[in-house]
Amino acid sequence: MAKIKIFNGHWHLPKSKPIRIGIGVGLIVLGILGFLPVLGFWMIPLGLLVLSIDLPIVRRWRRQVTVWWHGKREARRQAKAAAEAAARAEQKTS
Repeated sequence: MAKIKIFNGHWHLPKSKPIRIGIGVGLIVLGILGFLPVLGFWMIPLGLLVLSIDLPIVRRWRRQVTVWWHGKREARRQAKAAAEAAARAEQKTS
């Protein structure tokens, strides 16, 4: 059974590939109409996430974004740690 993991939550998807693709495409199409009430632009990334289970090109894009996101996040952590270390070193010398 296909599952989507977002943060700490898991959501089960239908076993049928055509139904999953239909759900993904439907979310994207409705997300494009996100300016309307009830619908939202948040549906587009969710639709891409659902499609990434079955479509290799979308899966590749998702992996590239994930690698980019985690790399950027790690760079921020390292920069923050370096700034804190420099601040501590400066406090010790003063």
